[in-house]
Amino acid sequence: MDPEEAVTDAIQQFESQGVDLSNIVKAVRTSTGENEGEPTHPILQTLETLKKSVDSEDLSEIGDNLISFSEECRQGLAHRCLAADKNAYPVVLAAWKLSPADRDFTLKALCALSSLTDGQPDLLEPVGQKMLLSTLTENAHDAELALVGIRLVRHVSLRHENNRQSLVKAGILPLLTGALVQHITEADVVREAASALRIMTFDDDIRVPFGHAHDHAKMIVTENNGLKVIIDAAKVFMDNPSVLSELCATLARLVVRNEFCQEVVDLGGLNFMVALLADCIDHKELVKQVLSGIKAVAGNDDVKDAIVNTGGTDLVILAMNRHLSSPQICEQGCAALCMLALRKPENCRVIMEGGGALAALQAMKMHPRELAVQKQACMLIRNLVSRTQDFAQPILEMGAEALIIQAETTHRDCGDVAKAALRDLGCKVELRELWTGQKGSLTQ
Repeated sequence: MDPEEAVTDAIQQFESQGVDLSNIVKAVRTSTGENEGEPTHPILQTLETLKKSVDSEDLSEIGDNLISFSEECRQGLAHRCLAADKNAYPVVLAAWKLSPADRDFTLKALCALSSLTDGQPDLLEPVGQKMLLSTLTENAHDAELALVGIRLVRHVSLRHENNRQSLVKAGILPLLTGALVQHITEADVVREAASALRIMTFDDDIRVPFGHAHDHAKMIVTENNGLKVIIDAAKVFMDNPSVLSELCATLARLVVRNEFCQEVVDLGGLNFMVALLADCIDHKELVKQVLSGIKAVAGNDDVKDAIVNTGGTDLVILAMNRHLSSPQICEQGCAALCMLALRKPENCRVIMEGGGALAALQAMKMHPRELAVQKQACMLIRNLVSRTQDFAQPILEMGAEALIIQAETTHRDCGDVAKAALRDLGCKVELRELWTGQKGSLTQ
């Protein structure tokens, strides 16, 4: 084989065995023609050039090399991993330290660090964190610097609980909400800041048994006026679905307490989301995030009634029927209706009359392999009939029993919710008592 054929064959062999090659550079190794020990991949050549310019402290040359390095990092995760393995982070950090007061130079350094840390949050260390926070604080008025700095915050916080906690303790939250207020007309900054705030509420680091997601969400709302800041920003971008999607997604992550749900209503956020759902029904991503927001605020029983009274139920069902081919919208729509029906027989009647049960069953038919859709639909069916048995027969006549049994058979994780739905529908369900408190084997 020639080199290109050998690389292609190796890729196919590894992928056929299920090996993840996302962090591997899949390119033919070429000779520099001078010294076989020199770096041969473009990212390593660029890194070597950057290192030499840092050693010579030539700021103009360093700036150009930082730009080139950023471009190479954007080629993919494999390039970034290779650069990081060759100590790229301390080189870029050293470059930044040479002229921290130079605005353009700082911007280039931030871009390079942001590109390098995308997918590699472990690279951040205390010195870099301190410089990042200092830069964001001193340049709060600069939209371009804020954008790149916040993007770096987002990269080092995703799937890294320790970085999140450290940044929060250092004061990142007021900087993020402050950026939303200061640059409220800058779409890119608002989108980036909203995304970074949302990541602060994630619990996605498998290395940490307990995260501070709830505490961070509470701090954003109570100490930094997060709900008002986000709702005010959303009103500025009524014609920008991309920004609205980010803001709605973040809003959904912040309403972690009963009073926060009510605060969204008091600030006009509920009316805003309902109107948004009506006006932007054709924008799939935005519809998904608005449904997620409605589901979140419906955690408050009083807000449930407010959503129904504003016509939100009919709009949720309309969105599901309009985007029946989208499993994400079907999932979020069923989840929103499920919350609205919980402990509210009158809301169940409104959902049934609006065709909510039928829409959920149609979603189950359309997406038999989507666990999330099947679970949320089963939970919705159960909530509709658990306190209103009159709805059981009409739902059964829609073919619910067969669909729920199919979900239970196809998805092991759907067993409990499927059995609960069948039981409350009055269907025959086999319930096995796994443990009675007696000594002996748990399996029969």
